[in-house]
This record gives sequence, structure tokens and C-alpha cells, in this order.
Amino acid sequence: MSPVATPVPKPALWPIDMPLQPRPRGALWIGVAGKGGAGKSVLAGTLARVLARRGHHVLAIDSDPMPGLAHSLGVEEPEMPLLMDAAEKPAKGPWRLKSGIGPMTVVRRYTTPAPDGVRMLQLGKAGTDGLNPVNGSVNAFLGTVRRMHEAQSLRDWAIVGDLPAGPRHLAAGFSPYARIYVVVVEPTSQSAMSGRRVAKIARGPLGADVIFVASKVADAQQRRRVERLLGERVECEIPDDQAVRDAERRRVAVIDAAPQSAVVDAVQGLADIIEQRGVQSS
Repeated sequence: MSPVATPVPKPALWPIDMPLQPRPRGALWIGVAGKGGAGKSVLAGTLARVLARRGHHVLAIDSDPMPGLAHSLGVEEPEMPLLMDAAEKPAKGPWRLKSGIGPMTVVRRYTTPAPDGVRMLQLGKAGTDGLNPVNGSVNAFLGTVRRMHEAQSLRDWAIVGDLPAGPRHLAAGFSPYARIYVVVVEPTSQSAMSGRRVAKIARGPLGADVIFVASKVADAQQRRRVERLLGERVECEIPDDQAVRDAERRRVAVIDAAPQSAVVDAVQGLADIIEQRGVQSS
């Protein structure tokens, strides 16, 4: 039976008026957000691989309970999230990250190795029983991402987080590490509305920068349509490329299946923009 879309449980959700974390200036700590189906996972996985090939240590964070990022990275989906082994459940109280385990220990011990040296950290995937079987991983995940700023050794890493659809999870503290949000928008009014909401939260309560990306555009006219719907400038466009559909059908990463494709070339351009932002804020 196919996995079902299940709301993420609400253990200790991060209040939106919580004081901002002291994210390091210049760090390439990125959240990829937008409406479902806009191409977030393909962009996030490809961007993680591109940055790794440029010499960055890269942590790819999969916070979406639906499948996607593993295939875009080119790695097999673990049967169970490795973070389950980092979680504990006290006699009284919810699941939590085990005492003494910090973010860097999680990266070293409880992440999945992916091509080009990328490490993948997973929240866990929803199945027929929802997220109940992996509640331990969900809580350990939240305990980890909310403490990323404490890990001095992570400050030289690039972090690329693939977020669930819509703006809710930004406000719920699933990506407090992100200094830049790449907001992925298709040329539809619904996608643009979701993108505007994401950007409002990212810039406002989260104090982050925003890069709008027009996704699945066929021509310059569709890019201009995205800009009209957003009321803002799009800094990068990801073309509607058959190479992505072919790679997804084969469950392989597009950067491996079609390394010279227009999509991979576009993500290279996005990586240029992101790296320049990092230099400017240092």
C-alpha cells in the first residue's frame, strides 16, 4: 500500500515568537520551501550535490515525511530513520534526543552517506500508520535542528534542508538553522500564494534572506508570470525538463542520470548566487 500523507505530530512545536538563534554569518545554511509538487526535493538534492562537488562539506536535511530527497541525492531510502537509535523515551514524557548527543554527533553517527560526500539526515517517512512508528526519530530530529547553532564544527558546512509543503513547518521550528530560504514557485497562483506566505515568515519572524526560484517554467513568459504573481523578482529559473521526469521514473538522481541537463545547469547558477550571498554576509 502506498504511503499516506499524514500531518507531522506536534511535540514541542517551536513558537513563532521564540528568540532567533545566533546563526553564523556567512554560513551556507539553506532551507528549500514552497508548495507541494513544485520541485523542492529535486532542487535540494541537486544543490547539495553541486555544493559538495565545489568542496563544501554538505549536510542534506530531509524534513519532509513524504519520499523525495533520497532519490534526488542518489541514495537508497533507509528502511527506518537512523535517528531512531539516537532517541529515548522516558517513563514520563515524550520521545527525545538522548542525553549527551549533540548535532555533530548526530551528523557523524546517525546520517546516511550519499554521493560526493554528502550526509543525509532524515526526520522519517509516513507509512500506512502515519508517523507513529518513527515518533522517536521526529523528536530527535527536532532536538537536533534546533541546536545546530551550538555546533562550532558545523559552521564551515553547507546545510541544505528540504522542507515539507507550505509555510507551516517554518513557523513550527523545522528549519531554525536556515539563514537563506530558497522559495520554489511554479507559474500558478496557488504556488505563488504559498511562496509569498513562506517568504513572509522567513523574512519576518525568522529573520532570514529569501531567494525566489521559478520552477518548471517553459519560457521567459512563464518566468514573468511567476514574478507578476509574486510581486517580486525571481533570481533563478529551473526549466521544465524531461530529464527530471525520466530520472524520477527511474528513481535516480538527475545529476547522475543527466549531468549536462538544463536543470543541473540551472542549479549550478543557483549555487553561484547562494555562494555570493555567503561571501557578502561574512
